Amino acid sequence: MTTPKQLGYYMPAEWAKHRATWLTYPHNEDSWPGKIETIFPSYHLFIKMLSECEQVHINVEDDAMQQHVAEALTANGTNMQNIVFHQFPSNDAWCRDHGPAFLLNRQDASKRALVNWNHNAWGGKYPYELDTQIPVHIADCLQMECFTPNIVMEGGSIDVNGVGDLLTTKSCLLNPNRNPQLNQQQIEEYLRNFYGVDNIIWLGDGIVGDDTDGHVDDLSRFVNPDTIITAVEEDKWDENYEPLQQNLKLLKQCRLTNGKQPTIVELPMPDMVVYEDQRLPASYANFYIANGKVIFPTYKCINDTRAAYILEECFPDREIIGIDSTDIIWGLGSFHCLSQQQPE
Repeated sequence: MTTPKQLGYYMPAEWAKHRATWLTYPHNEDSWPGKIETIFPSYHLFIKMLSECEQVHINVEDDAMQQHVAEALTANGTNMQNIVFHQFPSNDAWCRDHGPAFLLNRQDASKRALVNWNHNAWGGKYPYELDTQIPVHIADCLQMECFTPNIVMEGGSIDVNGVGDLLTTKSCLLNPNRNPQLNQQQIEEYLRNFYGVDNIIWLGDGIVGDDTDGHVDDLSRFVNPDTIITAVEEDKWDENYEPLQQNLKLLKQCRLTNGKQPTIVELPMPDMVVYEDQRLPASYANFYIANGKVIFPTYKCINDTRAAYILEECFPDREIIGIDSTDIIWGLGSFHCLSQQQPE
């Protein structure tokens, strides 16, 4: 088949102007056992912040859920003119991973497309038969060209700068629970052909508590074409110290498509978040870049303020907004995991 890259398509960086953000409304109590109701104040605030600067598409189960969500969002002052509901049933809320990757075209600025990657719930850990249909529903809704590579790929497992470079991890993409039939070279070809990139930067392991086998959006993110922000643990006795130091070392050794060494910005980790004796994958790197804003998770600790200052330096032209994610992270993800951008 002719690939998206051959046709001029590429995935823009998250800071490129958005037409919309896509969300799938949380409803699976198994993802937040015993406390799903506690996540909604922060989740609804996230939607309110997004609605102030761009359209927000929300996948819901049915009429009853749609009415319930609309009432809750209206009550918290959300700009409802920017809210669009779709009754696309799902297994879970993690739209970054089950949603499509949206593409622009370098050769024809009017063209848009999306990639319908397979989704297998991070190696078959949870049910996913509804989630894997979401990209098809969105393609039909938007009447957008849809490319289907027929391999497993999750949005949280990659990050791009829009000018040819892609970040990912070996612990996730080379895990045999994703695409055991493919080796690293073959996976790189899929990344190049369907994200429209030239250069793959491989990191190692993820953080403790991450059930995705090491998604890069908890570790390292592009903040501009030449700069990567990366999580570091400052406590040498912490389990995350060594893997994050190894990733930092790999980043310092890498080169970008343009031949430059990237500027590396270190982002501290929050205090350990534990619930029911389980360490959760709390990280400030799981921020979401919206139009004019960066929304990042906070965890009621002193490093929340440090993270905000660092993000302000990385995004001087955007408002930095921290929203408490202490309950949301019990679902093993935060705001970036929950959202997927649709570029203008």
